[in-house]
Amino acid sequence: MIGSMTESTGWRGRARGAVRSAGVLPALLLGLSPAAVGQTLETVTVEGRRVSLVGEAITASEGIIGRQEIALRPLLRTGEVLELVPGMVVTQHSGTGKANQYFLRGFNLDHGTDFATFIDGMPLNLRSHGHGQGYTDLNPVIPEALATIAYKKGPYYADVGDFSGAGSADMRTVDRVDEGLAEITWGEGGYQRLVLVDSQRAAGGDWLYALEGNRYDGPWRGIDEDLSRVNLLIKHTRELAGGSLSLAAMAYDNSWNSADQIPARAVTQGIIDDLGVIDDTVGGESSRYSLSAGWRSAAWQAEAWLVRYDLNLWSNFTYFLDDPERGDQFEQVDERLLYGGRLRYNHAATLAGLPMTQTFGVELRVDDIDEVGLYRSVARQRIGPVRSDAVEESSLGLFWEQKLQWTQRLRSVVGLRYDHFDFDVSSAIERNVNGVDLSANGGHANDELWSLKGSLVFSVNDAWETYVSAGQGFHSNDARGTTARIDPADGSAIAAVDPLVRSLGYEAGVRGFWRERLNTSLAVWYLELDSELLFVGDAGNTEASGRSERNGVELTAYYALSEAWTLDLEYAWTDARFADAPPGERAIPGAVEHVAQAGISLDDGEDWFGSLRLRYFGERPLVEDASATSDATFSVNLGLGRRLGDWTLRADVLNLLDSDDHDIDYFYASRLPGEAEGGVEDQHYHVLEPRTVRLTAAYRF
Repeated sequence: MIGSMTESTGWRGRARGAVRSAGVLPALLLGLSPAAVGQTLETVTVEGRRVSLVGEAITASEGIIGRQEIALRPLLRTGEVLELVPGMVVTQHSGTGKANQYFLRGFNLDHGTDFATFIDGMPLNLRSHGHGQGYTDLNPVIPEALATIAYKKGPYYADVGDFSGAGSADMRTVDRVDEGLAEITWGEGGYQRLVLVDSQRAAGGDWLYALEGNRYDGPWRGIDEDLSRVNLLIKHTRELAGGSLSLAAMAYDNSWNSADQIPARAVTQGIIDDLGVIDDTVGGESSRYSLSAGWRSAAWQAEAWLVRYDLNLWSNFTYFLDDPERGDQFEQVDERLLYGGRLRYNHAATLAGLPMTQTFGVELRVDDIDEVGLYRSVARQRIGPVRSDAVEESSLGLFWEQKLQWTQRLRSVVGLRYDHFDFDVSSAIERNVNGVDLSANGGHANDELWSLKGSLVFSVNDAWETYVSAGQGFHSNDARGTTARIDPADGSAIAAVDPLVRSLGYEAGVRGFWRERLNTSLAVWYLELDSELLFVGDAGNTEASGRSERNGVELTAYYALSEAWTLDLEYAWTDARFADAPPGERAIPGAVEHVAQAGISLDDGEDWFGSLRLRYFGERPLVEDASATSDATFSVNLGLGRRLGDWTLRADVLNLLDSDDHDIDYFYASRLPGEAEGGVEDQHYHVLEPRTVRLTAAYRF
């Protein structure tokens, strides 16, 4: 709901054109309360896709997702909340406690590179991470505590810097709820989940608390996931000095065993089945504790945050390829303190008599990493380090954006951004387990970039709008790669990576909001990345990657059949290729060409609610010459619930058709016991979890 991000724990009421005409939507996207912009509105529920962005958006591919939409979506894992972003695919190749793998706009985003994610202004992407650059773990998020998800695609927004090539998502938690919620879920595979959300008015403000506990063993044979996850959110919001002050503490702790991807030949030879494992000792432990503060008024927005993060992750993807006796298991370590903040100022004025709004902003981030390491291990016991480093990485960003209304129908948006990065790497070991001297791999590096962005927006009428945009973006590379000189595997010389990698994008589109029933958009886009070197966390070295180009088309359509029923369709087509590679070797491994989601949702506001969702992502090349490809993946999820006074009963059937399609596929060499030296080039995959039923009982108070 609007009004200091108030939200009901039920799924009731709808905000439509009145929200936009009141001028509150820009405040909502910035996290401002109506009080902060001088608005007085009745508390209502925001349904993001039933709110028109005509007159507010600067591209056809940005949008906002409301709390009702999040609540209606059947979710196998928390990370799947990002699949509410049109064209986004969220998969998992390992245990439930590990960060998901993401795909968008022809990017295999790995665990987050090139897509920036925030919660209440805090960045979730972790730079120079032990497992992968931009590692984005959404397990600390409690979906029931989310108010909105505002997403933007492409590098056209001055207020988004690092990891901005494919886009960004800004999740905001509620400030208070009108009703408390106590919810418990039971499911197959030992699934248990408890959620408690409530708020109280005390000490001159609102106090929100949300608690989540989750246990899960999974459907796998030969291993129990033994997932044990706890999340806590405590948030205080009050009016202060003409604005809204928010203070929040979040805590997350998790441990799990992993069912990693498996080689196809192990299944065809009968060694294991689709749900089997090769190494039953892999898994992880992770925690994240944060404090954050934010103050928002009509003109100012200030945010500061402090995060303590830890991860120990054990993986084994090649089994016995490198070490036929002890196996290839490795441990990745990440222990860090990160802190920073952002200050922005919005100023409305005129330029030559034309209405104008300018935004000025500054942001600071420091990642103080005690250790980011890679160790060889056996059954989670360390054999020796491949490399271990202490890293201090800091960045300063300045941005300016001007919105100018040229005529009643034509407006422009121009943005300029400056980013400066410093990298300081210190090796904690002299020689690694391979006997390689790593003393030359430490050092200092820095880099800076100016990024220019712009959009032209033409309103055809009150219901239809067209857009043309262009912009520069970037992502940072792992700090260890910026100072690397020696390959930790064999001591050979390697080249340092470019600290910052430029992206350049163009987009044209149209958006329509017809009679408060149809919300639709069409975007045609192009994006290129400069030639780059990538740091590979799983190996502790660098890997070359050429200049890439991507172009695509995205279509979204959400149609309200009635007050209770809604149809939706999302489709994305992408052509992704390496621009400078020889013909026949230009395929980008993992780039998804076709992504489609469709569904029908029910919420009568009183008794029944539910959602039927179809999800499809097509074949993708697994190697550069496309000689190995994955199959397409199709799945269906169903959720149906009934309100009975203060009680709500819900059933979710995930993977309704019991598809055995693959969640993810790779192609590389691995070695099983008894196989010849050098291993076998093979497809490795992680199957979709079989059909599972989860039952939920919720009580509102």
